[in-house]
Amino acid sequence: MLDIIIQLISGAVGGNLAGAAKKDWSLGTIWNSVLGIIGGPLGAYLLGLLGINIGSVDGNLDVGSIVGSIAGGGVGGGALLAIVSLIKKAVKK
Repeated sequence: MLDIIIQLISGAVGGNLAGAAKKDWSLGTIWNSVLGIIGGPLGAYLLGLLGINIGSVDGNLDVGSIVGSIAGGGVGGGALLAIVSLIKKAVKK
């Protein structure tokens, strides 16, 4: 359960960092956070499907699984923000 909480928090941070890095992707702090919170666990899940272990396997957290949860959550949050921003721009045109 703790790995999911870490993924949610790191996803929110990843979404906001992606919005800050690319100003044209930013949807505002609240939407960046919401998309990051959704994308954090989603990104970690998709990386797990690719065979990249994110989080704890047996319920015990160690440093590697915490770092993996942070990385997977941050990347997932930033990626979902980028995808939604690009779709939003395409719809506007």
